[in-house]
Amino acid sequence: MSATLLLCLTHLHRPPQPEPVWGGCLGLAIERERHGRHSGELRRLLNSLECKQDAYTKSMILHSITRCVYLLESEASACTNDDVTLVGSMLDDKDNSVKIQALNTLKAFSGIRKFRLKIQAGNPSLPAPPQEHAIKVLELISTIWDSELHIAGLRLLNNFPLPDFVHPQLRRVMPALMEILQSDYILAQVQAIRLLSNLAQKNDLLYDILNCHVHSNFLNLFQSTQPGSLLFEVLVFAERLSEGRSSPHYRAVKWHYNEQSLHEALFGDDSRLADRLLALVIHPEEDVQIQACKVIVSLQCPQDVGIRPSCPPSHSCFNNGE
Repeated sequence: MSATLLLCLTHLHRPPQPEPVWGGCLGLAIERERHGRHSGELRRLLNSLECKQDAYTKSMILHSITRCVYLLESEASACTNDDVTLVGSMLDDKDNSVKIQALNTLKAFSGIRKFRLKIQAGNPSLPAPPQEHAIKVLELISTIWDSELHIAGLRLLNNFPLPDFVHPQLRRVMPALMEILQSDYILAQVQAIRLLSNLAQKNDLLYDILNCHVHSNFLNLFQSTQPGSLLFEVLVFAERLSEGRSSPHYRAVKWHYNEQSLHEALFGDDSRLADRLLALVIHPEEDVQIQACKVIVSLQCPQDVGIRPSCPPSHSCFNNGE
């Protein structure tokens, strides 16, 4: 066999190349963690992130940092606020893949208690109000139409309670959140509606949500053909909106809604929500059935029913013997 042929065969049967240095040492780092020793792997990754790198390399480093934060608890807890700030600065990168990986890394850090406030509210030690990570994330998901970025950003936002000072920005991005909810990407839809469900419990945001413009086919989200995971979240959202609009605090004001608003789609005189809910009562998934029943009850009875002898009449279609 010629030397050239032998070289070619050797190349063809060469075993897979190992991961880059920042990923290949993770197994050893985990073993050292078990024995109470820091491997220094996470610190090396963070240091390498400070160096000038191309977009692919930055994405790979951030991905490895995320894995380390989840797997190397003691090393992650030893990180500093400056480390989180460094990761947050990657949200300004021109490449969307870098932004997505940075969002995933921030979510990983947000599971560590001492960093939760840092990610929610930026660096409180700065003399002037900084641009908070939460506000930056809201800006990204409302200005870039990328499903993977939406999922990563919304998962981060859903991982901690948003502070009240973010509410003005939330009002501005509400139309974008509603558009994501009405998109065709289920994972993004689920994350968007979870965020909207949480925001629906805020008195100062409820009207902004209810008056938000929706498509004419919005009630298609309540069709029994939708995935059960999405249906359940949509029904939770509807229940919270129904409870919120029925509360004494909300009913104390006479609100006006535009004709294409979420309120009119769900609770307007021409809404067919009742038909959709009745169909979901016999849905194959039990949690969807139960949640549909909860929405029906919330439509029948205002939130302050506990201080009344009975539920007062409402405009619900269910009162007409349906």
